[in-house]
Amino acid sequence: MKKVFLFLVGIGFLTNLNAQKIQPEYPWLDSMHQSIASSVNSSALWFDDFFALEEFEKHEKAYGEARIRLGWEPRSRSVNEFETRFKIRVKLPNLKNRADLVLSDYDDDRPDNDIQASGINDFVEQNRFSLALRWRSSPESGLSHRIGVGRRLQAFAKSRYRNSHTLTNKTILRWETSAYMYSDDGLGADFSWQLGYNATDHSIFRLNNHFYFRDRTSDWLWQHSVQKLTQFDEKNALIVGCYIEGISRPNYRLEEYLVSLRWRKNTLRKWLFYEVEPFILWRRDEQFSASYGMALRIEGFFGK
Repeated sequence: MKKVFLFLVGIGFLTNLNAQKIQPEYPWLDSMHQSIASSVNSSALWFDDFFALEEFEKHEKAYGEARIRLGWEPRSRSVNEFETRFKIRVKLPNLKNRADLVLSDYDDDRPDNDIQASGINDFVEQNRFSLALRWRSSPESGLSHRIGVGRRLQAFAKSRYRNSHTLTNKTILRWETSAYMYSDDGLGADFSWQLGYNATDHSIFRLNNHFYFRDRTSDWLWQHSVQKLTQFDEKNALIVGCYIEGISRPNYRLEEYLVSLRWRKNTLRKWLFYEVEPFILWRRDEQFSASYGMALRIEGFFGK
C-alpha cells in the first residue's frame, strides 16, 4: 500500500512539474487575445442575425477578425508622429459569404507600409475612418462593390475590380482599378499595378505603382516604389524599399521621397508582431532636406 501511495504521489509531482513546464509565458497575452477575439465574433453574430431567414437552416456561423497596429515614428523634425490603425472585418454567411462588413480607421487603398510622417497630409486625414458593407457576386469574384461612410462621415459608393496574371514561373502581375462617389468630395478613381519577381525561394522584388484621381481637387496623386522582401525564417523578414510620391497640379512634380529598412518579427505568439524601421524622408514642404527617423510598431491579429 505504501508503494502504491508513493507511486501516486510521484505521478502527481511529475504531472504538476510538466504542467509548469508547458505553461506559456505571459498568460495575460492569451487572455487579452481571447477577450478581443470573442468581442469581435459576438458583434459578427449579432450583425449577421439581421440577414437570417428562419426557414433556412444555418450551416455556418458568422465570425469576425481584427487587426490592430500601434506605432511611434519619430524623426529629426518631429518626434510626435504616432500611428494607430485598426481594421475589423465581419463575415456574413447568411448572405452566402458574398458580403462582409469592414470597419477601419484608414482607407485600405493606401499602401500598407507607408510612414505616418510621409504622405500628403490632406489626403491622409480625409481617409481616417471608413465603415462599409462590401458585396461580391461570389466569394471568388474579383469584382466587388461597397456602400458606407468615410472621409469625415461622407456617404459613398465604390466599385473595384482586381486580377492577377502569371507571366512566368517567377513573375506575377497584379492590378486593380476602382471608381467611387463621395457625397461631398465627388467622383474619384484609382488604378494600381504591382510586378513581383521571385528571385529565390526566400526573396521577392516588387515594383508598385498607384494613381488616384481626386475630383474635389481635380488632380492626380501618384506613388511609385521598389521593394526587396527577404524572409530569413518563419519569424523574421526584412523589407528594403524606396518610395516616391507626387501630384499633378499645379504641375506634375515630386512631393517627397523615402528610403527605409524594415525588420518584421513574429514574437511570443503567432498573432503578435513587431517592426523596427529606420528611414530617411525628404519632403518638398521641408525644402527636400533629409529628415532621419525610426519607426517602432507592434501589431496584433485577432479572430480565426
